[in-house]
Formats: sequence, C-alpha cells, structure tokens
Amino acid sequence: MKAMVFDGHSPLLRLCELPDPRPGPGQLLIDVHACGVCRTDLHVVDGELTQPKIPLVPGHEVVGIVSGLGAGVTDFALGERVGVPWLGHTCGQCAFCARGKENLCDAPNFTGYTIDGGYAQRTVADSRYCFRLPTRYSDIEAAPLLCAGLIGYRTLSMAGDAQRLGIYGFGAAAHIVAQVARYQGREVYAFTRPGDDAAQALARRLGAQWAGGSDVQAPVPLDAALIFAPVGALVPAALRALVKGGVVVCGGIHMSDIPSFSYDILWGERRIVSVANLTRDDGHAFMQLADTFALDIATTVYPLAQANRALADLREGRLAGAAVLDANA
Repeated sequence: MKAMVFDGHSPLLRLCELPDPRPGPGQLLIDVHACGVCRTDLHVVDGELTQPKIPLVPGHEVVGIVSGLGAGVTDFALGERVGVPWLGHTCGQCAFCARGKENLCDAPNFTGYTIDGGYAQRTVADSRYCFRLPTRYSDIEAAPLLCAGLIGYRTLSMAGDAQRLGIYGFGAAAHIVAQVARYQGREVYAFTRPGDDAAQALARRLGAQWAGGSDVQAPVPLDAALIFAPVGALVPAALRALVKGGVVVCGGIHMSDIPSFSYDILWGERRIVSVANLTRDDGHAFMQLADTFALDIATTVYPLAQANRALADLREGRLAGAAVLDANA
C-alpha cells in the first residue's frame, strides 16, 4: 500500500510503499477512502507532541470500508463503512476508565500518534473504538466529523447551557460546532485570525451573529468561550469577554503558554477548563446528532501524496473549514 510516513526527524512526510497491514484479534482491516488533516497532526510532525510511534503513519479522522476481520470481531461486517477516531484504545482498568472517563485513561493509545493512522490506503483499528457514520455524508464530508466534530461536540458540552458563545479560531472544529450550537438555539460570535476574511465569511454563512478578528473586543458579553486556536494569549482575551460565572473551554490538545493576567478577570466564578480526547459515548451521541440535521462540511481535498501541502496550508492558515486527504486520488 501507499502511505505517508513521519520519520521523527523532518516535519515533511515521505510517500512510501508499505506491506498491507493484517488485522489482529478484535481488529478491522480498513480500505481507507478519506482521512481528515487535523491540527493535532501538525503538533505531531512539528514536534510539539513528543512521544509518537516512530516511524508513524499519521491521521486520526479515517473513513473507509471494512475489508477484513480479525478473530473475535462481531460488531462490524465486511463491506461496512466505518470511521476511526483519535482514541484508539484504553486500558479499561484504571480509576478513570472505571468512572466512565476513558478520555483520561492512564494507558491509552491514539490513532495516528501511538498507532498507525489513516494517511494510507489501508489501516487496522480496534473495532470497539470505531463508529458507524451517518449515511447522509460522503466519505470526504464524514472524515472531519471524527475529530473536528467530536472534539467540538465535547468542547460545546463543557460550556453547559451557555447561550452566547464566543468561538476563537474558526477552522475545522469551529465551523462544525457553530452549526450544532445554532441548531440548539444558541448565539455564535466567531473570532478569527485578524484579517481572515474567508473564515469570517464562512462563520456568517453558517449562522454566526457576528464575526471578526480575535484582536477585536467582543460585541456582547459572552456566557462561554470555546478556544480552538492553539494560542495561549486568547485565554485572557476570552476571560475579559465573559460574564460572571462564564467558562473558557480550551478545545485543543496543545496550546502555547498562557500569559499572566490579573486576578480580576477570573474573579466572579469564571472558569478555565481543558478538553482531553473523547469517549466512545461522545462519539455515538455526536453521530446520532449529526444524523438529525445536515451539517454543511466545508472541505478542501488533497490527494494522499500531497499531505505535506495540506499540512502546510493548515499551518499557515490558508484553509477555511477542513482539509481532507483522498486516499484513492
């Protein structure tokens, strides 16, 4: 099979010919059709997440067809479409797993980080951590649901019943969660890179009441702020926009250092929380929700061999929406 491989030394992936993987007990062999390109992939190849499997096939927003079954698999059949998310395995025994918080597992494995992922024509995955996908979405449209959608959904859930939402960083996750928030009757205020007219136009098209640069003061007091850009300086900026009792939810796995700030902008029972990974319950709930109405998934599609260009476009902020690799192009 063809695969894009990270060697741990250069952020540029190499196009390689690798042996087809074989499914072990409990695993699915998947013919990959599409794989989303996530900012977490950037954190891996740029060395900001420091413990990847080497060599590594990145990618954790995988959509494909089951082409082989490992021993003991009963929950999927040959020919079914399946999605593979970031969370690839949990121990099931630690205190967090026992409390239903498998996203905080002490001994997890992650697709495209400690397990080979979907920047390839084929991959294997633990069937217990895979999802069936709503049929209303094409393979390309479904790929961003598996991280941008799932992490956005978990981030939104941590905002509770907040009605006025500020969304900072209007990329793949934000453009999906904004639609979920609007479907739930909430108000959305989108904050983008200063001067990013394309992202602001996308936000308005998807129902945002307002869209502007992150260097602009919020037009209204916010009940909650969801931060998807990996920029620590946005945390105090978002705190300043919150009403008393509001929450800043940091939705990324990595962020630059948060600068110091005066206590008065935290006072009034304002909170800062982070989102870590996802649970399978999150996945099932979000896929059911995504099937109840048609999400408008904005994508830019690249052939598998152009994964480096997709990563560069994401790194430089040249995308509106999500980047997706077509494994068959």
